[in-house]
Amino acid sequence: VNGVEILDDLAARGLIQDCTDRDALQARLDEGPITVYCGFDPTADSLHIGHLTPLLLLRRFQDSGHRAVALAGGATGMVGDPSGRSEERNLLDQATLDANVEAVSGQLRSLLRFEGDEGLDGPPALLVDNREWTGDVGLLEFLRDVGKHVTVGTMLAKESVRSRLSSEQGISFTEFSYMLLQANDFFELHDRYGCEMQVGGSDQWGNITAGIDLIRRRAGATAHGLTLPLLTRSDGAKFGKTADAAVWLDPALTLPYELHQYFRNVDDRDVEQYLLRLTLVDVDDVAAVMADHASHPEERLAQQRLADEVCALVHGEDETNRARLAAEGLFAGSAPTIDALDALRGIVPETEVAATDLEGEESLVDALVASGLCSSRGDARRTIGGGGVSVNGVRQDDSATRLPADALVGGRYVLLQKGRRSRHLLVAD
Repeated sequence: VNGVEILDDLAARGLIQDCTDRDALQARLDEGPITVYCGFDPTADSLHIGHLTPLLLLRRFQDSGHRAVALAGGATGMVGDPSGRSEERNLLDQATLDANVEAVSGQLRSLLRFEGDEGLDGPPALLVDNREWTGDVGLLEFLRDVGKHVTVGTMLAKESVRSRLSSEQGISFTEFSYMLLQANDFFELHDRYGCEMQVGGSDQWGNITAGIDLIRRRAGATAHGLTLPLLTRSDGAKFGKTADAAVWLDPALTLPYELHQYFRNVDDRDVEQYLLRLTLVDVDDVAAVMADHASHPEERLAQQRLADEVCALVHGEDETNRARLAAEGLFAGSAPTIDALDALRGIVPETEVAATDLEGEESLVDALVASGLCSSRGDARRTIGGGGVSVNGVRQDDSATRLPADALVGGRYVLLQKGRRSRHLLVAD
């Protein structure tokens, strides 16, 4: 996608919610590379999958020859953005905020291309923290340089403020002022780096247009804004850090395997929009994937491609391959390989046992107790008798008491399963 085609590509992906003046923006892109930024407030110690949409939007612009600026909001994160929220955020202490900024910055670095990165072809991305220009500014100076250019009427007209004013909780002056801080970020980036465009989720429209107005009033310059539709599930729920079943980018919070499985299991109604918005797969290729999927929906080809693409973007090819192997070990329906069981380490609970403990007439009963899947030998016998035990994916006879002769895979692993979901890996020393 080159600079001329980027807006058409975004439209084809369903990635344009609002745009200040698309014709004017297209004319500016026709002139040459533009600097575009998106801000990410460190309200948690990880970004979530909903952040991937705006972050990949920066990547799409960078891949089209433009300069991407990712802003970690060390200053704005101290205040909290009221946009899209029905209640006040809890304020973070400085130590927590600093740790969050460091964690979020690392995730931003991993998805954009910076100076010295392999594959960089065009302007390197920039990573900035708005504490750089906000941290030492006094209140009176800020009111004089920024506040006088923004009317209260304009701020009250923004949806993010209006919705909170009409609520029972209302809005604090702190959160009301957030719009000024973000508007000033856009102005400072315009002044320092020639940034002419800001992107964000649809709930950021008011903040973005406030920055455009500030640039026009203070610098007499034209700036542009574009917002994305918020990512939703088929039930209409929004992805987010505080939503149920949040999917994080930090592998310590959401394992790569869990991320991969999340997208392997998405609804058929969601898979096409996720392929378009959460991956870098060409639009035409997405159409081809969906055509194959429609021919063989039971194979879930689109979900497999989606899971592979998202996991590779966030965690890399090695972790994606491991996630696939782990799924093979759990769901293949045939005897798992040693590689598949090795990939399960860290994903399912495990217990080290002596190889000799896996022998004998009561070895299956003993293994179920040793793993913690059953609380006692009696519980183990009752569970086996109810047909609820599998070894390496093979359901055991309800009279079995010993492990199968070939239970030890590669001389190393036995995968036990109780019921549909409880699994445990025995590791022979």
